[in-house]
Parts: sequence; C-alpha cells; structure tokens
Amino acid sequence: MERIFDVRDVSYAYMGKINALKDISFKVNSGEQISIMGANGSGKSTLLTLLDGLVFPTSGEFYAFDSKISEDVFDTIKDNEFRSYFRKKVGFVFQNSDVQLFSPTVFEEVAFGPLQLNMTSEEVKTRVMEVLEMIGITKLKDRSPHTLSGGEKKKVCIAAVLAINPDVLLLDEPTAGLDPRTQLWLIELLQELGRAGKTIITATHDLETVAQISKRAIVMGEDHRIVVDGNVEKVLDNLELLLSTNLIHEHTHIHGKLVHKHMHAANDEEHIHEQKN
Repeated sequence: MERIFDVRDVSYAYMGKINALKDISFKVNSGEQISIMGANGSGKSTLLTLLDGLVFPTSGEFYAFDSKISEDVFDTIKDNEFRSYFRKKVGFVFQNSDVQLFSPTVFEEVAFGPLQLNMTSEEVKTRVMEVLEMIGITKLKDRSPHTLSGGEKKKVCIAAVLAINPDVLLLDEPTAGLDPRTQLWLIELLQELGRAGKTIITATHDLETVAQISKRAIVMGEDHRIVVDGNVEKVLDNLELLLSTNLIHEHTHIHGKLVHKHMHAANDEEHIHEQKN
C-alpha cells in the first residue's frame, strides 16, 4: 500500500512562540479515510495546513510521497517539478469558503486548477462542466461566488478542488454552517469518494459526521498532542476520552430519585443519556 504522509515527531509554533502542534507522529496510507478530532484550538486546522504544505515543522520531519517536505523544498526553483506534483496530488477545502474563493464567476473558480495543469481550453471546459454537474451546481456557473449562500459556496470550493482530481482530499470542518440537507449531501459525496479510493482526511469536532465518513480517528488533546489514534467506533464509544478532550461535556440533572447524565457533543447536536435509580 502506498504511503502518502509520514509525520515524525513534528512540532509547530506560530511566530516561534505560540504552540499549535507538539510531538505529532502518524502515517497515512493511500485510500484511508481519517477524521482528525479535537476541541477548538487543539491544532486540527494547523495539522491540515502542514499536510498541505502551507506551513512547515518548527521541529521534526514531514514526508509526503516519500519526499521530505520543508520550506526550502517548496522555495527552491529546482523543485518546481515536485511542487507541481504535490499540488496535483493534494487538494485542500478550507473551513471558511470566503478565504478560498477569488474568481469572478463559479466557472472561472472551478477552471483555475485545471488551467494550471497545461490542459487545452476545450479539456478545461469539459472538466469544469463534468465537475459542476457532479456537484449539482451547473446553474451557478455564471454567478459570482461571493453572492452565493454558505452551502453553495462550500459546493463551489469542493468543485474547485475536485477539478484537479487529487488523490488526497483535506477538509477543515466541512460541515460547519451547513444546513442539514447540504450536510447530508456532503457526507454522501465523501462516502462516494472514499469508495472510489481517494484518501480523505477531515478535521472536525462533529461526532455524528465522524462516524459516517471515516474509519480511523486521530484525537488531538488541548495540549496539542495526539491522545489516541485508532478505530473510529472505539474512539466514539470511549466517553472518558471524549470528555477529557472536550469533545463532549456532561450535565447532571436530579429529578426526584432519578439522576440523568446528559453527554452533549461539543456542537450540542449529539445527546447520550444515562439514567440511574
């Protein structure tokens, strides 16, 4: 099985002072579906930006496709070929769609990636229309991305990434701010992409989504370290772990002789009830 990423004892600090990742180590193989779980501020988003080559380790080593990734590698002219190879292989969907969108129209937004792949104009047009149809946003092709709803913007961002046909898809809190119908659409899309052999790594604290889109869970603690890396079902069944990493919180209510313990997910959408006499 092809090794995609190899993260070895990586730490990262913003401006060399603010710790975001500490002693992170894990490997990712081709075709895996992984959720990186953790409370806000635990380092999930930073870890995704590192996997996308947008930031580089303060200490430790990061390898992608058997090549060591560093700022020098991405800035050196002789490594333009590898940089282009990396960008074709890895696609990143940002949490905030407005950060990702920059083109005048949806069509141009989705066409931007394919245009960097030395495709002919006709090939680009065909690719864009295929992706727009697959995502279900063909009718938006002439609209300005910034006039769209939040769910529509997210679909355009995903379409723009899928247009380069990456092997690896990184998504940062992809369900944040989406209505239930769009969330379901996204979950089904990620399931389909997983069945097609894509490597999908999602940063999220949405426990309900985790169970549907991943088989492996990497849990980040509030100390910016990996607490657990294992089977997603076992992770979700470990209430002590979820409590300790602030992924759920516990409320206790006393009604006469009954004690009700309500385990609430961090996004307050999941409730686990325990009743004692």
